[in-house]
Amino acid sequence: MEDDLLPGASTGPNNTDEPGWWASSDGGETVHLAVRCVMTSVYILIVTVGLLGNVTLVKIFITNSAMRSVPNIFISSLAVGDLLLLLTCVPVDAFRYFSEEWVFGEAACKLIPAIQLTSVGVSVFTLTALSADRYKAIVNPMDIQTSSAVFWTCLKAVSIWLLSILLAVPEAVFSQVVSMQGHRDNMNVSFVNCVPYPLSDPMHPKIHSVMIFLVYFLIPLAIISVYYYHIARTLIRSAHDMPGEISDHSRRQMETRKRLAKIVLVFVGLFALCWFPNHVLYMYRSFHYQQMDLSLAHLVVTLVARVLSFSSSCVNPFALYLLSESFRRHFNSQLRCGRGPRPQRQASYLHSTSHIRLTSVKKTAPAAPAANGSHRQEVAL
Repeated sequence: MEDDLLPGASTGPNNTDEPGWWASSDGGETVHLAVRCVMTSVYILIVTVGLLGNVTLVKIFITNSAMRSVPNIFISSLAVGDLLLLLTCVPVDAFRYFSEEWVFGEAACKLIPAIQLTSVGVSVFTLTALSADRYKAIVNPMDIQTSSAVFWTCLKAVSIWLLSILLAVPEAVFSQVVSMQGHRDNMNVSFVNCVPYPLSDPMHPKIHSVMIFLVYFLIPLAIISVYYYHIARTLIRSAHDMPGEISDHSRRQMETRKRLAKIVLVFVGLFALCWFPNHVLYMYRSFHYQQMDLSLAHLVVTLVARVLSFSSSCVNPFALYLLSESFRRHFNSQLRCGRGPRPQRQASYLHSTSHIRLTSVKKTAPAAPAANGSHRQEVAL
């Protein structure tokens, strides 16, 4: 049964939070019932909120042509990946609180870990691409060609999905249903479980956890950090190099560029916060998989890590709602079932401070950005 909620991290030999473990201690049945009720309720809330937010986000970007921009294409792809996780992996993981064994068969054992890994791959690789896009838009926007930017962005988004699926193939290949030993009422019992790697070699879980941590967390965040270092340095330098008297339009452009970069940075921060506990927990279990941690602290950390990881699939739309005025306006319109003067809203939106033409923030004359229309990229966020 899925144990670490990390992509492909199925239950290993150190399965300490199965219902059988709770039942083996004093008051274990009560703890089991409480955890079942609380976690099921939390999962239902996560799925409901995640579906509402991500479906609405995708619908906004599909139905509003003004919102089809480079960053919004990436954000839509991010939302689709989150929906994939919410609709497949969350229900399966929730079922683990009602059954001690893996009951979904060999095919699901191979498919579910691969879907988990694909979803997280889409998330972290898309965030890396978004950071690269913000770097290019702010540090060197003259490289962006308006006529082909959307096409190339769609191609990048598709490539990210293909790469994520390809990297998840080993999960489907090596995941298997096996019979494992556990404890219940101070007795050894066997149960059927789904594991992502052969149990014959003790190095497999260690290599698996380290590679997952590097490829899906540490390396992408390191690349993103480099991009944002250059973004911050450019913005700070531009603030000093800007002429004393600049137009209100140029000032609004500068503020919008900062706001767009801030939105992506918030997405990255939320992803890191939500997934870091699971990566640490999975590596801890992989390096101590022959030992059983029966402490209450380990149980609490495990449950919190699960909730945080799945929460990462529903927080982005609401972070965008808080940070983007234009998205908030469209979101509210969708919640009102489309009632209201939508065409007028789009027209006013086109003249709002959130609809910008990205230009270089390097030292330049105030009138220069408007002089060269061939290198503008309009961003709706």
